[in-house]
Amino acid sequence: MLHHIAIVGSGPSGLFCADALLRQRPDLKIDVFDRLPTPYGLIRFGVAPDHQGTKAVTRQFDRLFGGGSLRFVGHVAVGTDLPLARLLETYDAVVLALGAHADRPLGVPGEELAGRYGSMAFVGWYNGHPDFRDLAPLLDRPAAAVIGQGNVAVDIARVLGKTAQEMAASDLTAHAMTAIGGAALSDIYMIGRRGPIEASFTSAELAELGRLENLRPVVAKADLPDNIPAGLDPAEARVKEKNLLLLHEFAARDDEKPVKLHFVFHRAPEAVLGSGRVEALKLKGSEAPLAAGTVVSAIGYRTETQGDLPRASERGVLANEEGRIAPGLYVVGWAKRGPSGTIPTNRAEAKAVADRILADFNGDETPAKAGSDAIDAMLKQQGLTAIDWSGWKRIEAAEAAAARQGSPREKLADWTGLRQAAAG
Repeated sequence: MLHHIAIVGSGPSGLFCADALLRQRPDLKIDVFDRLPTPYGLIRFGVAPDHQGTKAVTRQFDRLFGGGSLRFVGHVAVGTDLPLARLLETYDAVVLALGAHADRPLGVPGEELAGRYGSMAFVGWYNGHPDFRDLAPLLDRPAAAVIGQGNVAVDIARVLGKTAQEMAASDLTAHAMTAIGGAALSDIYMIGRRGPIEASFTSAELAELGRLENLRPVVAKADLPDNIPAGLDPAEARVKEKNLLLLHEFAARDDEKPVKLHFVFHRAPEAVLGSGRVEALKLKGSEAPLAAGTVVSAIGYRTETQGDLPRASERGVLANEEGRIAPGLYVVGWAKRGPSGTIPTNRAEAKAVADRILADFNGDETPAKAGSDAIDAMLKQQGLTAIDWSGWKRIEAAEAAAARQGSPREKLADWTGLRQAAAG
């Protein structure tokens, strides 16, 4: 029986799921919907612009879309433009690969002040997400604070601290390159409520901070234990040992560079201070406020949905049983488990959900549903013009043509420009 599947979200979790499905059932027909005119989700808008190697997984997905069984339906918001109920009527299975696109709030007074940003918005701004093109973050003071000590916080600090020459081969957007280049930051503070052993950055990300031309990591030796605690999982222990070694190396450095990145452990924000804009940050356990004109919180994300999509739990995920929400409705990725792990982390989980979908198909005598043809008719009836794979390829070509020397692309970061490029 020919089955039709809809995947909502074209990020890595959704595309790994499509890959796993087609490897076992090449006869499947799969439509991948995305609210944006461009595919790849987290890879395009979340991975740091100077980590081009991480983005190389898109070549695998390009081949997948070129195989004839996978179709891109961009610029269509499922839940609002196109109700989920219509997809469930039209496809034999629907997979929600929505990601987690809402910043967790700081929950302290003053977080609404101008100059305080969530990392989703801030990273989206420098990565060319059209929702955040006009963020225009305040970067006019010598100090900035990043709250959080995971890889996202490290990415933000590194992007702010790198020179234009160091970023030349990246796909950092031109508007962000100009703003960061003119910021003249001298101090960046990376603040965590826990200690150096508990910090969640990886060793590779941490080590990169020690190799920057103009930035020097600053760590107080008094904050560092001599050894990691006993009893940790061996794999975790190796990462913690490497991190601690790197932090000790940072603490021993005394070289002078224009920008200092201060690691602040065992401090949590108590309030964002300022009159009309961010001017300082009050930390628990510190008597004097920390002067900073920009505060970016990188403390995690949660899934938020609109229209008739299922609502997220208090934990910020969609309620599911091993990836199954209801008959015919499934979830993968961050919307399933929360925002954790790296891009390859999604592969095994997506395969497990794909296996469950195919197991549910076995023995099901229900006639296959109409799929793509019916949904195309619905979109036409509603006056919605989807951007297909050819439209995305026109966007991609326009971005490559506009790239500065050494960069792979200059991302089109506004909705109108994206639509115009897609239309050719």
